[in-house]
Amino acid sequence: MTTVLASAPGKVVLCGEYAVLDGAPAICMAVNHRATARVSEFAGDFHRVSAPGRSEDEGRFVANGSAIEWLQAGEEYAIVDAVWRALAPNANTGLSIELDTRSFVEQASDKKIGIGSSAALTVALAAALTQSCDVLADATRAHSDFQQGAGSGVDIATSVSGGLIEYRMKESNVTPLNWPDGLAYRLIWTGVPASTRARLDKLKEAGHRNSRHQLTRAADRMAKAWRSASSVMDEFPTYIEALGQFSVDHDLGIFDAGHSKLAIDSADAGLVYKPCGAGGGDVGVLLGFRYEHLDEFINGWAVPGCQVLDCRLETNGVALERS
Repeated sequence: MTTVLASAPGKVVLCGEYAVLDGAPAICMAVNHRATARVSEFAGDFHRVSAPGRSEDEGRFVANGSAIEWLQAGEEYAIVDAVWRALAPNANTGLSIELDTRSFVEQASDKKIGIGSSAALTVALAAALTQSCDVLADATRAHSDFQQGAGSGVDIATSVSGGLIEYRMKESNVTPLNWPDGLAYRLIWTGVPASTRARLDKLKEAGHRNSRHQLTRAADRMAKAWRSASSVMDEFPTYIEALGQFSVDHDLGIFDAGHSKLAIDSADAGLVYKPCGAGGGDVGVLLGFRYEHLDEFINGWAVPGCQVLDCRLETNGVALERS
């Protein structure tokens, strides 16, 4: 191996968030913001890691099988730890690893946009180290380790496959879908970063309330609706209501950071808006039948800090280049 460059897309969970943990399907789209991992050989008795734009410190480590011993800056590169443990790569010489997630950062504020940067980077690094795109199982295991067991794996599955998928947590089952004809969308950044891990921890503490079962049933119905634009628009209001009640019952604040106002105002305009993923900030999706109607609504909204993301459906999943 001289140099291997791998990349993988981020993701936005459109529905099934939280419910996917209870066996319901989640619908998730890959987006055209990609993480990259470049791995090359160099003459050294250690491995080095850098992350341009995100860390000024170079990480250095030695490895014996899956075990890593950091020589410097190990706290900066926990994701490398997790991927290396999952893969136990057989490296006969020093490796230089460069990680890049700058496309997941809003440049004006230097805030991370919540569209799955850690999952995309996990997939890209796994692909670069194995020189293979067949990394779903290994990357899922590594990312679960990185998140200390939290999450469903939907973000990893989407980064591997690309496109629009239906995902079930059991056996990481992935079903590719076509984007419904006539369904217009815009992805909205609230300007407020949110912690998925914090909300999952809170959910675990809250236990099962009746609204959690209602959300699971609503997610099942919502997944079936993704075969046509009219079905999506008809079914989403019921799903959003179930998600809102689930949020209140479990004190998760899913509709905080402007999501609630956007959901109410968009419904008054005959559109659909909902927070994506864990909510409480990060990203939401605005849906309708015509892009001009979405843009007219956006031009008139009054939610400070929100902006439209230059973010589109990415049909390509993990990709690999060798040189």
